[in-house]
Amino acid sequence: MIDLSVCRVADLEKLLMWREEERRCGRKVVLTNGCFDLLHRGHIEYLQSSALLGDSLIVAINSDESVKTLKGPSRPINLELDRAFAVASLRVVTATFVFQGPRLADEIRQLKPDVYTKAGDYSLETLEPTERQALQDSGADVVIIPFSTGYSTTSTLLKTQQ
Repeated sequence: MIDLSVCRVADLEKLLMWREEERRCGRKVVLTNGCFDLLHRGHIEYLQSSALLGDSLIVAINSDESVKTLKGPSRPINLELDRAFAVASLRVVTATFVFQGPRLADEIRQLKPDVYTKAGDYSLETLEPTERQALQDSGADVVIIPFSTGYSTTSTLLKTQQ
C-alpha cells in the first residue's frame, strides 16, 4: 500500500500507483488545481468544499514558470514546493503534486479522477478545451464550486502596497 500520510507532497508517479489502489478499493478521488500563491480563506473554503465530494483530494499545484505565465513576471510570491507544502498541510488535502506544463490535461488523463473541481470564476464552457476533453475522456464529473468573494491573492497583494 502506498502511504501518503507522511509525505503528502508527492511526485506524479507515486500518485499514479496510489490512485490505482484507491480505484481498486472503490474510493472516490477528487482532483483540483491552482496556483495557491498566498494561501487565504477563499482557497481553504474552496478546498474544503472540494474534499466533501469524495474520499480523497489531490491538489495539482502550478509550477513557478506556469504561475509566471498566468499571473505576470512578479509572481509567484512563494516557490512551487513551498506552495505545495502549505496546501498539503491542510487536513482536507490528501496529497499535492507540482505540474510543469501550462495545462493539466496529461495529468488528468493519467490520474483519471472521479471528480474534478474548479472555482466559480469558471464554468464548463470556460474550462480550457484540452483539459475539458481530458476530463470527458476520463469520465470525471466536473463540479464548479461557488467562488468566495472578497478573497484573492491579487487583492491581498494590493493591500500590502497601500
